[in-house]
Amino acid sequence: MYEKFYKFSSRPFQLTPDARFFYPSQGHRKALAFLRYGVQQGEGFVVITGGVGTGKTTLVQTLLDELQGQRIATASVVTTQLEDDEMIRSVAAGFGLPFEHLDKVSLLKNLETFFRECVRQRRRVLLVVDEAQNLPVRSIEELRMLSNFQFQGKPLVQTFLLGQDQLRTRIASLEFEQLRQRITAVHHLGPLNVNETKEYIEHRLRCAAWQGDPNITNAAFLAIHEASQGVPRRINNVCDRMLLFGFLEGLHKIEEQAVTSVVQEMQDEFGEIGERTDVDPAAPFDRNGTALATTDLAPLTAAVQELTVMLRGEMQALRGVLLRLTGQAAGDERLAGVDGAAAVVPVNTVVPVNTVVPVNTNEDLSVFDDPAAAALRTPCADPATAAARAELETPFRAVAPD
Repeated sequence: MYEKFYKFSSRPFQLTPDARFFYPSQGHRKALAFLRYGVQQGEGFVVITGGVGTGKTTLVQTLLDELQGQRIATASVVTTQLEDDEMIRSVAAGFGLPFEHLDKVSLLKNLETFFRECVRQRRRVLLVVDEAQNLPVRSIEELRMLSNFQFQGKPLVQTFLLGQDQLRTRIASLEFEQLRQRITAVHHLGPLNVNETKEYIEHRLRCAAWQGDPNITNAAFLAIHEASQGVPRRINNVCDRMLLFGFLEGLHKIEEQAVTSVVQEMQDEFGEIGERTDVDPAAPFDRNGTALATTDLAPLTAAVQELTVMLRGEMQALRGVLLRLTGQAAGDERLAGVDGAAAVVPVNTVVPVNTVVPVNTNEDLSVFDDPAAAALRTPCADPATAAARAELETPFRAVAPD
């Protein structure tokens, strides 16, 4: 609609990633340099992370455009949830190999054969996995296992992992130690600063044959940055609506007031602009289907930590009780209770985790003497944490012992 009014050759702020509109900010230039370095090395993993809409996909598309005409076989897998077998199937499909009605062994054999054939043809193999932050552990492990394919001491495939912030956290965990040893470069994409936001907008406008119409004031650029927080996709959202607003109002000069009006309209329609910054895409959902904000998860996190300490204390106390039981003679054994009474516990009885067995107060280890357990018996002062802990305790205590 507004393209003809402003004499654009195309929509400058479309939401679909397009390498033609790639803006090389300082962070994006550095990330692109890491990707190029990874391609030159031809081995291991290169990891690019960043928040939603920071330009990870556009970045890789830019690199792939550069690689056109070179002897590189590439495949892209875009997904957030794939089990290990499905991942191998998707990789095979990405390289144009048969994948239907084949078992995992056949899929892996076909992939290895394909990789070796590429080496014989002096072609390198590059696999790009986008939205990798939510992949199951076994699926990521399958990707690592693909890097074990070698020919004359050189790996046959290189992998780029793209994902949101959670991917950094997952890779830093102990379970991904082997993967970390094969990572050759890591870079995190952040939002654009104020100057980069202005340059980003003008760059995309020029890519659409912008000739200065509309004229956008510096105050308008500042308002766009404030509303979008420098996230490229949000900038696109605001600017696309801003140009539509300018067309409808017949504006050839975009000022701060126009941006403010657009932002208010978008907030009235959607509640906020683009994706919420306080919501984790992998966060659980409440009973109404609404994602819980990370700020709302603080009481839940505190409750989980408290329950972890409590269970550790209970298990430690139970272990001490069972050790003393196994040291007694066969048959029913008597342990002096706290109040001097005797409690009868069969030697081979499996004591449930939540069962408190009275023990002699003179003994070294007791549930009642455990400092962690004693601390957790103190009521929680924070109502939100107390409510979260009460809700979490129910499933723990409802599970019957094996």
